[in-house]
Amino acid sequence: MLGCAVAEELYERYPALPEGRLTKMRADLVCEESLAGIAERLDLAGELRIDARTEVSAATLANALEALFGAIFVDAGYPAARAAIVRTLGPALEGLDPERISKDPKTELQERLQAARRALPQYRVVSVQGAAHRQTFEVECRVTEPDLAATGSGTSRQKAEQEAARAMLLKLN
Repeated sequence: MLGCAVAEELYERYPALPEGRLTKMRADLVCEESLAGIAERLDLAGELRIDARTEVSAATLANALEALFGAIFVDAGYPAARAAIVRTLGPALEGLDPERISKDPKTELQERLQAARRALPQYRVVSVQGAAHRQTFEVECRVTEPDLAATGSGTSRQKAEQEAARAMLLKLN
């Protein structure tokens, strides 16, 4: 529902933009990092009922914000939920520049290698540590010509891959 409401708002604001650009803008707005930042701005962590020893992670904040929007949807319907989403994401929506869409590190690395007609990067999970509900992944990113490797870690395989790609981009620069 959140992604749908944001996509609808972006289409209304930028009807002439290509679908791919709108999709990337939507993804940037509803990603965990963005939602967690908004939840922090709203001081949502102070409203959560969780064990005092439990660390409030970015994922928890993002999920709490999405749950809040979901509750509005269940209680008052889609139009009210969409209005709340647009109001809450207002500063982020206003700050968008369709000409400057950020790329995640994996996409940036892949595009850079393709432009140089080099082989695509290979990702491999090196280790997984921690309890099932609190795992940390370490991933290696490897490119050839020259043979380089970089590692990254994160709370999911995808996040670790992004961090490994970011580290590889630094090595290539």
